[in-house]
Amino acid sequence: MHQTPIDSMSALTQRCHQAQQNWAQQPLHQRLKLIQQLRYQLIDCKDELCHAVELDLGRPSHETLPAELFGLAAACQFMEKRASQILAPRKISRRDRPIWLFSQADWVYRRPRGVVAIIGTWNFPLYLNGIQIIQALVAGNGLVWKPSEMAPHSAAALSRWLHRVEWPSDLFQVLPPERAYGAALLEADIDHLVFTGHVETGRKIAQRLGERLISSTLELSGHDAMFVLEDAQLDLVVRAAWFGLTVNASQTCIAVRRVLVSQPLANPLVERLQNKLATATPLHLVSSKQIDHAKALIEDAIAKGAQSIAPLPVLTSANQQMPPIILTNVQPHMRIWQEDLFAPVMTIVPFQSLEDALNLNQLCSFELGASIFTQSPERAKQIAARLGVGQCTINDVVAPTAHPATPFGGRKASGWGTTQGREGLLEMTIPQTVSLRHGSFRPHFEPPASSRMTQPQFYEGIFRWEHARTWKGRMKGLWQMLRILLLGKA
Repeated sequence: MHQTPIDSMSALTQRCHQAQQNWAQQPLHQRLKLIQQLRYQLIDCKDELCHAVELDLGRPSHETLPAELFGLAAACQFMEKRASQILAPRKISRRDRPIWLFSQADWVYRRPRGVVAIIGTWNFPLYLNGIQIIQALVAGNGLVWKPSEMAPHSAAALSRWLHRVEWPSDLFQVLPPERAYGAALLEADIDHLVFTGHVETGRKIAQRLGERLISSTLELSGHDAMFVLEDAQLDLVVRAAWFGLTVNASQTCIAVRRVLVSQPLANPLVERLQNKLATATPLHLVSSKQIDHAKALIEDAIAKGAQSIAPLPVLTSANQQMPPIILTNVQPHMRIWQEDLFAPVMTIVPFQSLEDALNLNQLCSFELGASIFTQSPERAKQIAARLGVGQCTINDVVAPTAHPATPFGGRKASGWGTTQGREGLLEMTIPQTVSLRHGSFRPHFEPPASSRMTQPQFYEGIFRWEHARTWKGRMKGLWQMLRILLLGKA
């Protein structure tokens, strides 16, 4: 009888759990040796990996090397250099120890979660999947990876690269890139799940895992804003906005979607972007559904008063080609302000004051990334502090978020948790506190008031000594403790 994905998953995860227990006992330096070997293997595999992405996404191979393999190799190198420090046990300082725990020593260890499941994405299939897989394995977890059905060639090539080193048998399980296996993972014996994808799918995953009390990392949709202040360099803004709109055919969660621009720069910015649109060629999108969704949002916006800064093309999903489109006169009540996009569509909204811009931005529920363009870095940092996004770039877009030492993640409709960097590695672990009590003196084991140190007045003295507002009050608590210990009364 043919096994369903759910039926076959039970035996698979059981084997993965068994392999993980042994893997977690391996010294970290041995695990990192495999990561170093993988990084070296990227040189030999780069052509195969880039070609696979071209087959899936239509992205030229020469673009994939800097767009994905640079970041993937840097992430491996970061693990090699920093993982030992990040995952090292941390001894709690004696200065932080309360007096009533006077004979105690404490350590915090980072333990692997167990079996981590990853439901992979397709838009950057090497970089995004590769980092999550590497971090899970470095942290000592077993792994079950379900690649995206929209990038099967990339998944196969990435899997071949990952298996160029000898992982313990059954530790690293690769599922077929079929949707049914993603659903089966939600019912499987896993300890944590990482998902990168659409917000609606993320909500369903969160609901089911919440019912099972299984933790998750959800990197969901974005709808990023670019803030253009009055002192911004216009040429830089134009280049950044165009790159943020068209990179990877706009199939990225941190594409520039909403440009909030200071009023004096609005018209010059529109004029420059009109020139860009005049010579733009259509972009190839992976799914016709992306075009259909974008078309619906554009039509809704136009019907409610929005305008295109260039003649609107006839949009059809037949050949999966779509030119960049830029709209003005967009209002927050329009769908195009509220819903995520995965197509080359951007809106431009002038503002009179920065407060107006920040208030408008808050009317969008996505908080993944943002960018700020200004010649005052300190002012930009102050603005960033008022944004709820997980990453904010100043005078650049998209590329800075690939720094291997920085975390990546969002809030609200953009999900929760982090991938990448120190925080991403720690996300693949759970903290465990180990406390050691020296000697045999345990007054808290004794019945209340059975000894001088269990008298209520003695406890009150401890409380005063540690927490009284004034030095005089603290000394009063100490004297109260000493009187009970020496005289048997306060």
